[in-house]
Amino acid sequence: MGTDRLLAAADEALIEAGFRTGEFDEALRLAEAAAASAVAEGDRAPEAAAAVIHGFVLHYRSITALMKGGAAEPADVAAERERFGHALALYEKLGDEVGVARAAFGMGVCRQVLDRDWDSAMVFYRRAESLIPALEVAGDLYTRSEIHRHLGFYHLIAVSQPATAAEHLRISLELREQQGEPRRIPSGLVALGWAEREAGNPAEAVRLLRRAVDLARQAGLLPGRIADAEAELGKAQAALAAEAEA
Repeated sequence: MGTDRLLAAADEALIEAGFRTGEFDEALRLAEAAAASAVAEGDRAPEAAAAVIHGFVLHYRSITALMKGGAAEPADVAAERERFGHALALYEKLGDEVGVARAAFGMGVCRQVLDRDWDSAMVFYRRAESLIPALEVAGDLYTRSEIHRHLGFYHLIAVSQPATAAEHLRISLELREQQGEPRRIPSGLVALGWAEREAGNPAEAVRLLRRAVDLARQAGLLPGRIADAEAELGKAQAALAAEAEA
């Protein structure tokens, strides 16, 4: 299997593991095989792409552990940071703005989710945001969606600006829906539903979250992802009931 096919297979295995199975061995094997193939061919761009995928495999393995009530493995966190950093350095040398955006976003996710350092994360998120025009030209809907998603979380969690958060999360959801990947749409609905509830729009939150629960079940997502959607729906329904009683 050539490097391009290994990269595509690794990306598919990552989505399946991160959203449906929680089993990451095959995704790791394919990402490592893609990297080895790229190095053997002396091609730095696919080497960087493999490093980004490898970083996200490790990231999703960590957040899956967290969803189950466990903890991320320190070795995984360190390796994730190294993989994204390696990819970012390679893409910078290549002058590849699309790649820089993807790798910078990965560094941001690592700093935000695993290091719990919003200030450091936002440096990388803003850099990725500045390169959205290059992502638009490349047709990369998902990375654009993810950048807006985490900018939305920043406004929702770090600075308590739910209306601004909802604007970013609405764009993120629209991009996911354009991409049409059913395993990724429920998480977009959950995030926007949360923001709408915090912004004082519980009826809209309930509408979004009912759809999130239905689609998560239809897609056969991980129990933790379905439970997350159900929990947010419960909060929105409670907020709507309280509004009706006021």
